[in-house]
Amino acid sequence: MKDNTQTPSCRLPAGSRTKGRKGHADGAPAWLRHLPGEWRQAIEAPLYFEQYSEYEISAERAVGYDADDRPCFTTHRFLLTRLVSDDDEEFYEVVTYAEEMAAWRLRDERWLVFRRNSADQGGQPRSFYAFSTVMPR
Repeated sequence: MKDNTQTPSCRLPAGSRTKGRKGHADGAPAWLRHLPGEWRQAIEAPLYFEQYSEYEISAERAVGYDADDRPCFTTHRFLLTRLVSDDDEEFYEVVTYAEEMAAWRLRDERWLVFRRNSADQGGQPRSFYAFSTVMPR
């Protein structure tokens, strides 16, 4: 995945929507999706997002910025895959690891971090929340 020193692939206002690669509306990330309701009053809402995507693997990242141009939200998703075959003639891709992360900067400068990962095909993903003193990467 790309770091903050590279040019974002897309910069969007928080309420905007664009047409995605797969034909569905992508645009600004669904930044409230994993935020527990009781924490909504403790965060700063992003005014715009910078979005990054990786072309070699299925990976994307977004950072939301507040009115002072400080990061107040970050998210990433990626899938690691490998080719497998049942008959050594036809190959198909299976997901070997998947991760999703979302984090919100709280007004006290800590970060509330949500992570979900799955280490095997068809296995139940594990999810948890944690606090961090720095923005997760």
